[in-house]
Amino acid sequence: MGCRLVPVIAFCPNNTEVHIYKFIADKWEKLHVLSKHDQIVSGIDWGRSTNKIVTVSHDRNSYVWTQEGQDWVPTLVILKLNRAALCVQWSPKENKFAVGSGAKSVCICYYEQENNWWISKVIRKKHESSVTSLAWHPNNIHLATTSADGKCRVFSTIIKGVDTRGSQSSASADWKFGEQIAQLDLTTTWAFGVSWSPSGKTLAYAGHSSMIYFVDDVEASPAAQNLALRDLPLRDILFVSEKMAIGVGFDCNPLIFSADETGLWSFVRYLDERKVTPSASKASQLSEALGKLYGQSRQGSSDTVEPSKPRGGAHENCITCIVPLRKGSESIVKRFSTSGLDGKIVVWDLENHVTITQ
Repeated sequence: MGCRLVPVIAFCPNNTEVHIYKFIADKWEKLHVLSKHDQIVSGIDWGRSTNKIVTVSHDRNSYVWTQEGQDWVPTLVILKLNRAALCVQWSPKENKFAVGSGAKSVCICYYEQENNWWISKVIRKKHESSVTSLAWHPNNIHLATTSADGKCRVFSTIIKGVDTRGSQSSASADWKFGEQIAQLDLTTTWAFGVSWSPSGKTLAYAGHSSMIYFVDDVEASPAAQNLALRDLPLRDILFVSEKMAIGVGFDCNPLIFSADETGLWSFVRYLDERKVTPSASKASQLSEALGKLYGQSRQGSSDTVEPSKPRGGAHENCITCIVPLRKGSESIVKRFSTSGLDGKIVVWDLENHVTITQ
């Protein structure tokens, strides 16, 4: 899913197409259908400054879409992949983007003016499995990745002629392209949803073991905090401010995390509060216990096992993506959208739900 400015949104309806909708007269209307990929589209990102859309697919291809009049014109990106492309994200300056793949590699793509095409440089031989998510550091140089090998890594992506010396911090001046700056081995399970805080000081990512990790000063001397969740694992994370983050995943309900004055992170509450009557709660617990004892209901039986969690929330299945919705140069995220396996896209307004910790 990709958003530029509400009420315009781009998403893939679980096929080879990308649909662009706009909110007009109290309803969503389809404006465009981008059809170029041969297999399911696995990643979309919409550049806020350049108004370009980048898409990647299991067909191992990537396209950069540019709006010309009423049409969106695709430009093929040379990825050099032999496995599916899984995720994509524009850099903060939108002069390059990163593509994670099932080929255990990351492609850093940029526009070559001389030949009028998009090419890539590949970071290889670092990941031991598929790259599941990406996050650019605010300095436009460092890139964090998570992988199914259970590790979170940070790389330098400096490209001569694309990144200027002024865009580098003094600490990163000596890093070369593809050089690994840090490797975090905090989980033995799949890792998902990596994200940087607005200042780039804190890095967060999730493990499939229902853990979330907050790491400070990754480049210099990493200091990690491990936070165990009481319920199901997360799939994606978004910092809304320096001391507040939102996690989404298999609980179908965004989770709020906050840091205190000492920098200690903790779980605050679910964003989408659901009210359950005592009788309904007891019935749900009984149904869950019976379900565990006897297994799923048999074919043709009228008895069904009720879910352990109450229904009626905004999402009814795993939330797989969270996208910030900013206006202008806002550093604090007050609105964001989520999409999930239930086929829903939900826009959240934090100002009506919680006080954002600065």
